[in-house]
Parts: sequence; structure tokens; C-alpha cells
Amino acid sequence: MEADQELVLSNSATSGNIFSQYIESPSIFTDKRVLTSSFVPGSIPHREEEIKHISSVLAPMLRGYHANNVFVYGTCGTGKTICCRFVVSQLQEAVKAAATQIKVIYINCKMERVSDTEYRLFAQMLKQLGEEVPYTGLPTDVIYRKFFAKVAEKKQSVIIILDEIDALYKKVGDDFLYNITRANNELGEANLSIIGITNDISFRDNLDVRVKSSLSEEEVMFRPYNAVQLRDILSSRAKDGFVKGAVSESVINKCAALAAQEHGDARRALDLLRVAGEVAERMGETVVKERHVDVAEEKIDLDRITETVKSQPAQSQLVLYTIIKMNEEAKQKEKWADRRLLTGDIFSKYEELCRANGAKVLTQRRISDLIGELDMFGIINAKVISKGRHGRTREISLAMNETALGKVRNYLMNRFG
Repeated sequence: MEADQELVLSNSATSGNIFSQYIESPSIFTDKRVLTSSFVPGSIPHREEEIKHISSVLAPMLRGYHANNVFVYGTCGTGKTICCRFVVSQLQEAVKAAATQIKVIYINCKMERVSDTEYRLFAQMLKQLGEEVPYTGLPTDVIYRKFFAKVAEKKQSVIIILDEIDALYKKVGDDFLYNITRANNELGEANLSIIGITNDISFRDNLDVRVKSSLSEEEVMFRPYNAVQLRDILSSRAKDGFVKGAVSESVINKCAALAAQEHGDARRALDLLRVAGEVAERMGETVVKERHVDVAEEKIDLDRITETVKSQPAQSQLVLYTIIKMNEEAKQKEKWADRRLLTGDIFSKYEELCRANGAKVLTQRRISDLIGELDMFGIINAKVISKGRHGRTREISLAMNETALGKVRNYLMNRFG
């Protein structure tokens, strides 16, 4: 028996570990984290003015004074979050030499079960201040009082960064903003300031008048990067993220050009460069080439679409599944050559799927809003057309390639049958 065990161990040792090749072969990366959008570098190219503006608003905190609230606007990948985190990290570093304390709370409002109710929002903020509370069970006014008492227990400035604040507003309204801003009158020597980050430039217009009045906020607009600026960002990151000589100038230019077409999205540019490096490494190559970028682009688009669909609420998924099912039926019957659907047709089929799944049937107007959101995400195309005296409607078609469509269809079919 012992001899048999020794034989097994001997065979295992000679066959080698399945990860041996990965460990022993040199990597083309020096630090892959540098190539992610969450990494905060020592300097941020082409955002000097925006950083200066945010810094000037928060600077009074160094002397223990209350700072104005800041709302940061801009499309995806324009550096809003990274610049805010950079500024507050510099502020916390500077405060070491000042006679005050600054605490930063960061909340990503799109994260499920963190900010889908006022209660959970304040529970999460309390947790970041070092106090654990149950995520359910207490009255909302109690958790409000707990949070404000925690802030007021010592002389300090608290900065609340609410990333994707528009998502939070859609879930819980704007009362939480009013309550936070009004609380400064009762915090003694402590004070609260908000940094709101949003892609929705009309966010402020939707707020209640009393909330707008209490906010007294400063606004900072982040404009999209152009191809030249994206190239500078990628060159800087590639220098620290890749082995010298692993990435050519042509690869960086291609990633920058592709991302510039996507509204100047630096996040996409970094993802393209990083994933292209991963593709090259898996293929056993030591240099990233343009063909690796092509593979990376296809992979990122596929992942983006499927993850976006999975993150949507059930009603949005039902609407999309309706469109996919109707598209398949039309294709089989060859009833519509271009397989374009109208909003009214979709609503009838949607009602059937709701009944089959025991789901609540939303109004046609709400379904139209959900179609607009799917269009905004690039999952479908919804073109408004005029029907003369009969008003306007939308022609809807799928905007996914066959690979992405197959993955999404399988996911939705497993969920809704």
C-alpha cells in the first residue's frame, strides 16, 4: 500500500504542475494593475484643470471648514472617478500636516444590495466609518440618527463620494440628499460634504427645488478625450505596465483610435490594451501586435453586452427577450426582410411572456422607456419614425453580433423559458 502511494507521488512529481509553464515562462506584464481603470496613478494627463477645480473646492477642509458640495459630470471613461479619488487621496496626505481629520466614504451607487434603499446606503456608510449595523431591521430614522451621531462624535470633515449618483436617485429619490446637506447645521464641529459623480448631465434638473437650494454645489464638467490624449494616457500606463519593448507605438495608436470613436472612453482604451496583452501572452508571444487588439475588441464587446444584460432588472430582460423571440419568429417566417419591429407589436408579445412567467405587466409607456434604455446601452437600435397622422413609433432591431446574441439568448431562455 505504501509502495503504491510512493508511486503515485513519484508520477505526480514527474508530470509537473499544470501551472508550471505559466509560472516559469516570462510575462510581458510588469504590473497589470496599472492597466486597469481603477488604478490611481501619480499623475493624470489632460485633467489638470478639472483636478485644480475640485481641489480648490475641497481645500477649506484643511483648515477645518466646511467645503461646498461638488457635482462631477461627463460621459463614461472621461476620468471623473479617478480624478476625484486622486484629489481626495492627495487631500488626506496633506491633512497629516494640518490640525484636522478628514474621512472619505466611497459608494458605487450601481452596486446591488449596497445602495438600493436609503437604509442600506446609510448602513454601508456607517460601516465605512467603523460601525457595523444590520442591513435590515432598524427604522430608517434610527439609522439616520446613528450615522449623524457617528459623524458628530469628533471634530472631522467627512467627504461622501457617490459614484453613479443618478442610479441611486432613480431607486430612492432625492430625500437622502436633502437630509445629508441639512444635517450640517446639527453636527457641531464636524461637517459633511458630497461629491456626486454622474454620466447624466441633466441630473440636477430633476431634483426637487428644496434639494437644489440645500446643495449649493459646484459643477465640474469632464469632456471626452480625443485620440491624441488617449495615446498619451496609454503610453504612460504601458511604460509602467508592460515589459520594455512589448508594446509598439502602432498598437497604442490603434487602441487610442478605437476608444476615441467610443466617445473618448479612456476605460475602453485601457481595457483594449490590457486584454490585447493577455491575448498575446496566452498565445505564447512576447510582443503585443495589432491583430491581438482586434481579438481583444471582439472579446470586450461580447463581455460588455452579456454583463450589461445580466445586470438589468427583470422587466428590462423580459422586454429584450420579447424582441429576440419576435426577431426569431420573423426570421423563420421571412415576414420582415430586415426584421424591424414596432413598439406596439413588442408590447403584445411582452404581455404573453409576463403572463407565462407570472410577472407584472407594465404600461406601454414604461415599456417604451425600457426600450430607450436598451438602445442607450447599444443592445438594440430604436429608430423613431413618423406614421403621419397616426403619430410616431419606433422601429427596433437587435444591435448584437451572432456570438453575443447566442450568449444573451441562452441566458434569457434559462431564466424565462
